[in-house]
Amino acid sequence: MIPFIDEDLQPDFESVQQPVRTYRMHLEEKRISGLLDGSEAMRQAIYKILNTERYDYLIYSWNYGSEMVELMGQPVPYVYSDIKRKITDALLRDDRITDVGDFSFSPGKGKVSVKFTVATTEGDIEIEKEVRN
Repeated sequence: MIPFIDEDLQPDFESVQQPVRTYRMHLEEKRISGLLDGSEAMRQAIYKILNTERYDYLIYSWNYGSEMVELMGQPVPYVYSDIKRKITDALLRDDRITDVGDFSFSPGKGKVSVKFTVATTEGDIEIEKEVRN
C-alpha cells in the first residue's frame, strides 16, 4: 500500500535565504568591530575558510576549513595538482558558494600563488592565496 499524504500536512511556509551579515575583522589591527554584509562578508568568509585548518579546532564542524598544511614541503607539480581540489572542496561546503573556477598558478621561491574566482550568492569574487611548499 502506498501512503497517502493529506494536504493539511504540506508545509505552508517558504524557505528564504538570509542576508550575508557578519562582524568585520580588522586583520592588520587584530580586532573585530562593526558589521559587514554582501560581497565583503563573503570575501571574509572565504578568507576564514581557507585559513582555518580542518580538524584542528573543536569549535568548528569537520566540514569547515581547508587542508592546506598537507601541501607544505611537497614538490610544486604535486601542489599544482592538489591545491585546486582542496580549495574547491573547502569552499563548496558553504551553501552560499555555487562554483569555484578560473584557477591560475604562479610559482615563487618556496611558495605557490593561486588565483581563482568564487561564484557566490553575492556575485563573483576574485581570490588570491599563497601556499608555502
